[in-house]
Amino acid sequence: MRRYAVALALTSTLALSACGSGSETAKDTSSGDAAAPVAETSPTGPSLASAPIEWGQCATCHTIKPGVNAVGPSLFGVFGKKSASVEGYAYSEAMKAAGKTWDEATLDTYLTAPMKDVPGTKMTYAGMTDPAKRKAVIDFLKTVK
Repeated sequence: MRRYAVALALTSTLALSACGSGSETAKDTSSGDAAAPVAETSPTGPSLASAPIEWGQCATCHTIKPGVNAVGPSLFGVFGKKSASVEGYAYSEAMKAAGKTWDEATLDTYLTAPMKDVPGTKMTYAGMTDPAKRKAVIDFLKTVK
């Protein structure tokens, strides 16, 4: 029980610090070590057991459970999907108009600097500047289906 409480506290703290308050100011946390994600298992979705450490930055705002949105939309099956297409998530007008298909190139560009790639996006994350870290996250997202 104590282990669960510590994991919940850590997750909450990371969520609050990584997602921001919705303002246009964001911090680039990609140079530091992300906290290891808490294993997430579900009979209706994938497990985080195979997630790279870099996924910890994403997991503060996104889930990989199908149909379960958080601060950001669920990233279940995102690879190959059209942008702004997760049902039940309230996307920004900018993301609705982006017309992207999430593949390696579009994810790489977006994750580098989301607010520059899609000005007006709700994702206030400054970006992941390390190409190897982006590749690890993209490779993981390919498996989440």
